[in-house]
Amino acid sequence: MSHHFRALIHSPSLPVPFSHGVGVSAASPSRAPRLPRARASVEKREQAMEEPGGAAALGWAARDATGVLSPYNFSRRVPRDDDVTIKILYCGICHTDLHIIKNHWGNSMYPVVPGHEIVGVVTGVGGGVTRFKPGDTVGVGYFVGSCRSCDSCGKGNENYCAGVVLTSNGVDRAHGGAATKGGFSDVIVVNEHYVLRVPDSLPLDRTAPLLCAGVTVYSPMMRHGLNEPGKHLGVVGLGGLGHVAVKVGKAFGMKVTVISTSPSKRQEAVEHLGADEFLVSRDPEQMKAATGTMDGIIDTVSAWHPITPLLALLKPLGQMVVVGVPNKPLELPVYAIVPGGKGVAGNSVGSVGDCQAMLEFAGKHGIGAEVEVIKMDYVNTAIERLEKNDVRYRFVIDVAGSSLGSATYV
Repeated sequence: MSHHFRALIHSPSLPVPFSHGVGVSAASPSRAPRLPRARASVEKREQAMEEPGGAAALGWAARDATGVLSPYNFSRRVPRDDDVTIKILYCGICHTDLHIIKNHWGNSMYPVVPGHEIVGVVTGVGGGVTRFKPGDTVGVGYFVGSCRSCDSCGKGNENYCAGVVLTSNGVDRAHGGAATKGGFSDVIVVNEHYVLRVPDSLPLDRTAPLLCAGVTVYSPMMRHGLNEPGKHLGVVGLGGLGHVAVKVGKAFGMKVTVISTSPSKRQEAVEHLGADEFLVSRDPEQMKAATGTMDGIIDTVSAWHPITPLLALLKPLGQMVVVGVPNKPLELPVYAIVPGGKGVAGNSVGSVGDCQAMLEFAGKHGIGAEVEVIKMDYVNTAIERLEKNDVRYRFVIDVAGSSLGSATYV
């Protein structure tokens, strides 16, 4: 892990690269503890940082590094002239949420309300809002603010702004420095610039994960020209990100090969998701036969893995894009990239424009994530299952259909 990456993950004002495959655990709702007096005082101090006078909100929060989530009452900020108030309908569960509630990156600001894959309906707009009206179906992704003045923002790359405000566990300096609280809640207030329009053709539960997983694979494919019919795309890993990458690649008209360590995933990849080929990365003969055949590779795996054999699959001048974040540094021998002029790049979600374009593309091609819809009171069990990779492929919380309960103090 580089010093730069360590600096990122310990700074709550900067974006944390998210991971989709590192296991964590949490207790089930039946074992969720009542909030002790000490935690209640922490919560009151946190609420004191919030802008007074905002609408009451109810969510589920983690109070400490156990990561156990339970009901939490708080207030959203007072809407400003350019703000949109959204009733949350669905929210996906991402591995980033798990890292945050467990404080794996050392920057969690408790109580933490996770969630950045939000779909909802507009219930109110400020007088200066021009793009939305009450009743519109909208989405909110990984971030809800940026400086709007730096070079990255000026080029439409808000996701790489040094002052980006994350949807959950971010520092909102424009609103008193309060910690942002995410989509595991019933309502959210967001500046209209960071709100996305959801096409009518998309089912809302299957759309929620697209606001993170979808744009994370779509954005680099567009940027690196991995969107042209007839090109050959390799997708490493068949999880929450990988299964969406397969769907996006096929919608672009590409030949798609899933690369996995698990032969058992072949049928799912080819017959259900529509991949053209399946390659077992632990099979030397299969890997040798595929050498130099791919124009690009999207690597979605967050566990440590050797990338030199994967780079051998690329054609000369081919491009690998890493979107997973392993705990240990990946090894990159120069001989794996220099002779063929190959490239290795990273990608962190996507800009507002990227995300809106992705949603329009998904609507046109009928792309949605494969999801298991749950109620909020199942969320701790879902986290336990996610630790074991026991989901196909994304949990989505039916927030509006859940009884969120009420925070209890002793």
